Amino acid sequence: MLELTLGPVAFYWTRDRYADFYAQAGEWPIETVYLGETVCSRRRDMKLDDWRDIARSLTERGKRVVLSSQTLIESEADLRGLRKVCDNGDFMVEANDHSAVRLLADAGVPFVAGPAINLYNAAALGVMAKAGMQRWVMPVEMARDALANLLTARDAAGLDAPCEVFAYGHLPLAWSARCFTARRHGLPKDRCQFVCQQYPEGLPLCAQDAPDEVFTLNGIQTLSGACQDLRHEVPEMQRMGVAAARLSPRAEGMSEVVAAFDRARRGELAERDPLALTEVGCDGYWHGQAGMKRTALQATPT
Repeated sequence: MLELTLGPVAFYWTRDRYADFYAQAGEWPIETVYLGETVCSRRRDMKLDDWRDIARSLTERGKRVVLSSQTLIESEADLRGLRKVCDNGDFMVEANDHSAVRLLADAGVPFVAGPAINLYNAAALGVMAKAGMQRWVMPVEMARDALANLLTARDAAGLDAPCEVFAYGHLPLAWSARCFTARRHGLPKDRCQFVCQQYPEGLPLCAQDAPDEVFTLNGIQTLSGACQDLRHEVPEMQRMGVAAARLSPRAEGMSEVVAAFDRARRGELAERDPLALTEVGCDGYWHGQAGMKRTALQATPT
């Protein structure tokens, strides 16, 4: 059966919100939980020991836990923090930057390759597998057909490299040295006053000529405006040989999302509504189209 994983929280929450969220997550039908700050090193409310405490609690509830590394490494201080994560000694690490890959490979420690590592072909998978990669997360903009071809090439090469697909949540698109949320408030990055904590699901960014959200600003990270939602693609993922579906946390309604994907992997999810003019989530990348595309079923005129 397809595994369900809970990705790292992309947004900056309060300590109490993290504690409440993961207390609930311990009861959800998910197998693996990714923990850690992957976006901005200035978000210091949660220390590594705090993440490890949550990790131990989840482990006691039968969850597999992976510590996720920061994606954009900008300073020696960032490297020191990265080394601590890679040297944690208890939990596998998701490498979201090649600095993490190098540290883990040199130490002979197995790891998960995150979506920002950008693995697009079997040769790259082979190199990473030799470095110690145990699993990889598909690049979020890769189309279903390209992934199917890559999985076929992986199997032909005899690589034991399970694939995880980013199946739900705001898609991580880009990282910058500048903080867009601070800029929105007229603040410099190094004196940001942590305003991104005011937006537990990011700051919506709309086009001037359309009401739809184009992007979601999350500090130095740019996310998709809408959430990708591939729950109806789960049967296809299973046929393709995808190992796991990643659900990226949101501040509200996450238990319902997990329950829906759990039903989908059991073949119990209701069909799409043929009368629906739009679908809530975007899925354009999966279908080889523009990422913000919503491949909704149109009602047939009578």
